[in-house]
Amino acid sequence: MDQLRTLLAVHETGTALGAARLLGREQSSVQKQLDTMNRNFGTLCGEPLVLKRGRSRNVLFTATGESLAELARGTLRGWQEELRDCRRRLGGRLAVGSTRYTLGFLLNAVELVTADFESRGVELKVEHVRTRDLLDRLGSKELDLVCGSVLADGSRNRELDGFEVMEWRRSGLSLVTNLGDGELPGPSVAVSALPGVPLAVSADGLIPGFLRGWFGGRYRQELHIAAEIDTVQYGLELLSSGVLRGAVLVTQGIGDAVADGRLRTGAGLRTLELADDIAPELDVLVGVFVRAGERAAQDDDHPLNVLWNALAGENARWRRVIGDQRPGGPRAR
Repeated sequence: MDQLRTLLAVHETGTALGAARLLGREQSSVQKQLDTMNRNFGTLCGEPLVLKRGRSRNVLFTATGESLAELARGTLRGWQEELRDCRRRLGGRLAVGSTRYTLGFLLNAVELVTADFESRGVELKVEHVRTRDLLDRLGSKELDLVCGSVLADGSRNRELDGFEVMEWRRSGLSLVTNLGDGELPGPSVAVSALPGVPLAVSADGLIPGFLRGWFGGRYRQELHIAAEIDTVQYGLELLSSGVLRGAVLVTQGIGDAVADGRLRTGAGLRTLELADDIAPELDVLVGVFVRAGERAAQDDDHPLNVLWNALAGENARWRRVIGDQRPGGPRAR
């Protein structure tokens, strides 16, 4: 296995020196392994794996070398995945992800379980995940739990087949704009009026899913797309700077944060409610997602269930706070 890893490092970097730097080893150690593999596979296959091409030049992988490098890559990947599965099943490792706007919920829950995990030697890995990759990375077992948003159409969501969901909230979209009241009256804008508004739109993710649902696959021809953006943050910066005169579609939570002044990049911008007057009725489902059946297959003290329960507690606490702030809630009374 170590020799295969060395072979892949040489394949990636092109030289024994580059592989040594990548692996944190001495060049002589890497060269010795490479010479051993060259000799052994030369005897087995009739040609070496690599050919030297002179000082300071990358080695040349033969056809056999290329085939063996690809085989090594698949072998090591399979072992790594199997080892992760074993550690996951035995509760030794938990990989979780979150979008930027749900990270606070996740970190609050992580804080509650950190001492327990550390005492049991559980490796907890937290990383950022983009909305468009949320379910794919969970389904591929790169992550064991994710927090974020998906598109929901009010009926049975086939996209969520194979996943267990803890729903935090459902909401619609908002429109954040730098256009004045005379150009775009508020406090709400109908979905059917969007073709008349210059928009900054991303190529993929949650928002294009809404637009495809409302306007079909040719929504780019139906709408006035004034700018292509990679993130909502970039869209808000375009509006705040005045480079773009128009609007950005965002989730209701982000729209509220702009309206409340909690997002600095949204300073000076208006938030308008988006009135959904076009079928189908679409929502943003914000929540926690795990692969179906995995929690039930584990004991209550398995790290996945411990973190899930901590997130459920955060969900309940958030709902109490929201309830207290609503008219007629305990604080209002």
